[in-house]
Amino acid sequence: MGRTVLVTGVSRYLGGRKAALLAADPQISTVIGVDVVAPESPIVGTEFVRADIRNPVIAKVMGEASVDTVVHMGVIATPKQAGGRSTMKEINVIGTMQLLAACQRTPSVRSLVVKSTAAVYGSGPKDPAKFTEDMEPRHSPSSGWPKDSVEVETYVRGFARRRPDVSVTTLRFANFIGPRVQTALTAYFSLPLVPTVLGFDPRMQFIHEDDGLEAIRAAVLSPRQGTFNIAGRGVVMLSQAIRRAQRQTVAVPSLLFGTVGRTLSPTGLADFSPEAVRYLTYGRALDTRAMHRTLGFDPAWTTEDAFLSFVQRHDAAEVDVA
Repeated sequence: MGRTVLVTGVSRYLGGRKAALLAADPQISTVIGVDVVAPESPIVGTEFVRADIRNPVIAKVMGEASVDTVVHMGVIATPKQAGGRSTMKEINVIGTMQLLAACQRTPSVRSLVVKSTAAVYGSGPKDPAKFTEDMEPRHSPSSGWPKDSVEVETYVRGFARRRPDVSVTTLRFANFIGPRVQTALTAYFSLPLVPTVLGFDPRMQFIHEDDGLEAIRAAVLSPRQGTFNIAGRGVVMLSQAIRRAQRQTVAVPSLLFGTVGRTLSPTGLADFSPEAVRYLTYGRALDTRAMHRTLGFDPAWTTEDAFLSFVQRHDAAEVDVA
């Protein structure tokens, strides 16, 4: 018998792709996709269950299927995706608490993989050149998705102590980017006029969407206990990225940056929350030695190449529209 894997958040792009990729793997016999709404189209090889991870019923789903591996991809990055900040926090934090409680009550669970974010390190002037997994943030996130992710990781560590028989892998991803994934940062680089913080040129790291999903697959198939930074090799400066995207820029004083940014993004897809503004001011870079040595994962795309794949697809889309 192969593995039985439950994946949360499958109605969104990355969660749906992850479920389909796992379903195609011969080592996995069953993939159960869970979300509050059904995906736009059926996910090949996946049994979809309409369920809210905030509801204790998720434990029944896991128990009846004898789930042995849980992949938690249900943390939402922007309020617009969730329908508001309060709903977003409920899904992210309360949902994770209920999911972990379900894992606690399901004896068959042997592995938990959590998609987290490097945003838990925050961004600020006192940051190290590169964050290692054991470093505490110098500028702790105080709001939004990064703060939710800090809370999520706290609950995950508590679960790991309560269930030492379960392999718990937390993956702290750099910003996903690529030809298809849509995030607040891809929306930022798609603005006709891209605002920057006057006097700052932050370093950025990216993970190509295909590499990110492959990292999760590696953690599912060969569980490794611990927390791992996941990013492509190298960094790009914000100014370099904007030039490669062939966008016009406007430098804005830091106190006005959020207001100007929201004005330039009428759809609201680009994120100009306080935490996003700090990232666009100071940037962030990750030490990925543990990813290579312990997780045994090597991204195929560098940070720069991953960004260029986004630019090339974006340019092609603009030509198609024209």
